[in-house]
Amino acid sequence: MLKKDRYRAFVEYFSTHNPDAQTELNYSNPFELLVAVILSAQCTDKRINQITPALFERFPVVEALAEASIDEVFAYIRSVSYPNNKAKHLVGMAKMLVENFNGHVPETIEDLVKLPGVGRKTANVISSVVYNRPAMAVDTHVFRVSNRLGLTSRATTPLAVEKQLVKYLPEETIAVAHHWLILHGRYICLARTPKCEICPITYMCKYYETNFLKQKITRPKLKTERK
Repeated sequence: MLKKDRYRAFVEYFSTHNPDAQTELNYSNPFELLVAVILSAQCTDKRINQITPALFERFPVVEALAEASIDEVFAYIRSVSYPNNKAKHLVGMAKMLVENFNGHVPETIEDLVKLPGVGRKTANVISSVVYNRPAMAVDTHVFRVSNRLGLTSRATTPLAVEKQLVKYLPEETIAVAHHWLILHGRYICLARTPKCEICPITYMCKYYETNFLKQKITRPKLKTERK
């Protein structure tokens, strides 16, 4: 299958079967989503959703978080990965929002990556989810699934994956395609043991074609009989 055909099949399938895919992080405004995404680095959405209700109740607005101590924030997020660094990032992020952006979460990638704890992936999430911009956030799921499906080729960095996906996906699908790839990687195309036996898109998958389909159609050679 040619790359353009894979992209077409990918968009057609998910546009039909999961057209309104969304983040699984719980939030009610851009500030809460930014906090949740910063916390979610190398941690599960399930864990983040368990600790953010109390965190948001204590710090309901960015000004409250900006005035908090790092130790106080740490007490609310101690169960996530790298809580010390993330507590520092959250307080620093909130202070910068108040001082430089009038307490509002900025729209552009360039402004977002200035915030403590915000890398390109987090910035792309905010840009696409909050502001519906055609930004592709590449995490481990997106990296793995796009490579296995054959949507990307020879892309060894998240930025290279991002550039290829943005280049070939229809612009209006880029934001939701991020969630298609994440959810497929989270529940079916697992890192160690992909569930190819129940995957509905093996017909477009380069990984399946290479590792399973070709094995099935290749017949073992017959041993030459002795005379």
